[in-house]
Parts: sequence; structure tokens; C-alpha cells
Amino acid sequence: MKKGINIWSFTSGTLLDKFKLAADAGFEGIEVAISDTGELGLDVTKEELLKIKKAANDLGLEIYSVCNDLVWGNSLTSPDPEERERAKKFVRRQLEVASILGADTILIVPGCVSASFAPNFGVVDYDVAYELAKESIKALIPDAEKYGVVIGVENVWNKFLLSPLEMRDFIDSFESPWVQSYFDVGNVMLTGYPEQWIKILGSRIKKVHFKEFRTNVGTLDGFVDLLAGDVNWDAVVKALESVGYEGWVTGEMIPAYAQHSEQIIYNTSNSIDKILGRK
Repeated sequence: MKKGINIWSFTSGTLLDKFKLAADAGFEGIEVAISDTGELGLDVTKEELLKIKKAANDLGLEIYSVCNDLVWGNSLTSPDPEERERAKKFVRRQLEVASILGADTILIVPGCVSASFAPNFGVVDYDVAYELAKESIKALIPDAEKYGVVIGVENVWNKFLLSPLEMRDFIDSFESPWVQSYFDVGNVMLTGYPEQWIKILGSRIKKVHFKEFRTNVGTLDGFVDLLAGDVNWDAVVKALESVGYEGWVTGEMIPAYAQHSEQIIYNTSNSIDKILGRK
């Protein structure tokens, strides 16, 4: 398995600053994110993207995945058709950006029934959210195929797709290699066991987030440093190996440290090495 870091694990600096820190910490790749504005804003040009790709590659880093921080304001399952269209527009741009950067996957949140940290979403009936998510993602498959980039559906705290069986069947319903699972280890811990999800999702897993969680906290405050929580990492790694997963595992460290925030990058790199049995 290959070791990567998510861009949201960094608190400050330019993309180049973050690339240099990731490389110095021993990461092999980095997962970036598009946003409204900034170096990876929606209006970033192809030339600028190619420079970003070269900057990462020159440091020995591969850009293998692209996130989207616009999702919590624009849902693929919104009852408002205009909002759904905006969400799909952002995902299409995300696919295009990923293709230019050389990434083979994007991460998306498939929709939301409700989320305590995004109260603006309100509450969408589960069955309605399910059908709207299928409708929205189905509409994006031709774009994924066009750009040669997989749509990775992440399991998040959205009160939606709550079991590995449901996630498996949801992905299978598209009958397309361009829709797969972006599996987040830590996000499962509130209600289940990541090693069970991995065995059930199997070859549907395209990418993996490594996060850690303390179940006795039970809130967003329960996310902690890798190896400081309750994830059974030996079982997780064995499950990944049992399904033949050889791809990227990405540290997504949110929140970062309040002081000397660069240290979380080094600590995460060392912890992933321990988890994978590299050291």
C-alpha cells in the first residue's frame, strides 16, 4: 500500500509549502482539494494545474485524488433542483481538474439526510435522498468515463448509507467501474467496525482514508491522532490485504494541532508506517 496525506491536514502555507512538508515527512503522494477560490479555485487554468502537478512530481509526490470542499453547501440530494445542478457542476469540474493533475479518483459525499455540523441542509427523507443520490451520480458517470477518473463515494456522518451492505448495493446499482467506494476508516467507528466494512466492500474500494476515533467520546471531538483511538489497526490492515487492496491510504488529520501544526504531518507519516508494518 502507498502512503498519502490529505491537504486538509495542513493549516497554512501555499500548495508548494505543503508539498515540501509532505515530501520531507516521507509521504509518497498527496490528496488535494478544489475550492471556490485560491490556488485550486474553480477558475484555475490548465496551465496552472500542470504547474501544480509538476511542483508535486518534482518533489517525488503523486497527486492521486481530488476532494471538493464545496459539497457541504451544495448537496447532490438537495430537494432543490438548482442546488443539485450546482453540486453536479462542481463534481464535473472536480473530475476535469483531477484528470489534468493525473489523479485517478475524486472523493465525493453522495448526499445527506442530515448532518449536525451542516444544519443548513435541514432534513431530507431517507428514501428521497437515496433516489436523488442515485439520479445525481448516474448523471455524472459519462463525465467520469470521459475524464478517466473514478467517482469515489465516501462514507461520512450524513445519516445516509449507514451499513456496509447498503453501501455495497448502492455502488453495485450503477453497474459502472466509474463509481466505487472511498472508504474512511475513522468515520465508521461511531456505528460499526471498519474491518467488517472492508471485507464486505471488497474490490469496490478504490481509495482509503486513515482516521482515528475514540468511541467513548462519540462526537467530532472523538477524532484523534492515529494510534490514539479505538481502531483495531491490525484487523484493518489484514482486511485490506484479504481483499487485495494495494492502493493509497491517506491520512486525513482533522483537526490539526493548535501549535506547531507541522508536527502532525510527521507524526501521521510515522504512524502510518507503524500501521502498515514498515518500521
